Amino acid sequence: MALKTTRYDTADYLLTEEDRFGFLLVCLDEAPDDSEFFAHALGVVARSRNMSQLSRDTGLTREGLYKALSGYGNPGFATVWKVLNALGYRLAVEPIKAPAARKMAASRAPTAKKAPARRAPAAKSTQRIAAKRVPRPASKSTSRKK
Repeated sequence: MALKTTRYDTADYLLTEEDRFGFLLVCLDEAPDDSEFFAHALGVVARSRNMSQLSRDTGLTREGLYKALSGYGNPGFATVWKVLNALGYRLAVEPIKAPAARKMAASRAPTAKKAPARRAPAAKSTQRIAAKRVPRPASKSTSRKK
């Protein structure tokens, strides 16, 4: 007897809003710099709901949503924004915590000292300026032969 298997789909296991929200948070924590991964996770959450209803709510086509949120698509910011709003989520901005190495380097950095006041430059006599000008010897490659 052959063993019958089915394809695993995370969307089948996201049954409550808490599950969906937690899934998106975990995906952001796992790969905060991977926009394709987040788009795929957003697609999984969208599939766990009704993609047709999401299409009507966003004004985008169902096929376009599948493609953009597949992980291989490249959704624009407006698309992600519309999908998040239609799903009942919003984006928040928070500062990134600096790694420990940066914190230590910043704490050891010397504080800036106040620059001394600048004095007006003294007037130089033309005699001193002329004395400093010394003619340069001509280089061998540029000198003319007579």
